Amino acid sequence: MSKQINTISVSPERKLIWNNKEYKCSLGENGVSENKKEGDKTTPVGCFSLREVYFRSDRIEKPMTELPTKALTPNDGWCDNPNDQNYNRFIKLPYSANAESLWREDNLYDVIVVIGYNDDPIFPNKGSAIFIHIAREEYKPTAGCIGLALPDLLEILATIEKNTIICINKS
Repeated sequence: MSKQINTISVSPERKLIWNNKEYKCSLGENGVSENKKEGDKTTPVGCFSLREVYFRSDRIEKPMTELPTKALTPNDGWCDNPNDQNYNRFIKLPYSANAESLWREDNLYDVIVVIGYNDDPIFPNKGSAIFIHIAREEYKPTAGCIGLALPDLLEILATIEKNTIICINKS
């Protein structure tokens, strides 16, 4: 018997609901958008799979989760150049096109959950590197990702399943 799909729900009021529990979260500086564009600082509206988890093994233990999990290295990155063949994909640095380092000085990417946004297929300029990661101090806005407190993120990861989806709502 197959399991029912579990859904994480995110509201534009910066609330994430999972297993009937509400978590405070941060979203894109310009809110949510049904027409996400690269660099617009919005979080995309829609329902998406959760692909995999990356983590900083020099800072935290491997998160408990059913999702595929990989330790980051200092040369890991994510291509955010819409004109590059690896746009919105994990890459190794240094890289010839513009790319974001996943190995950050701050702690925001100590745990990254890759959201399956604009990745199957990939459309240039529709947005890249949409993750769930650790929230900034006071839940300051992101460039388009979802930020959670580390304990909340780890709690959610420990209870989701491979078929869990995230729905980012416009209202």
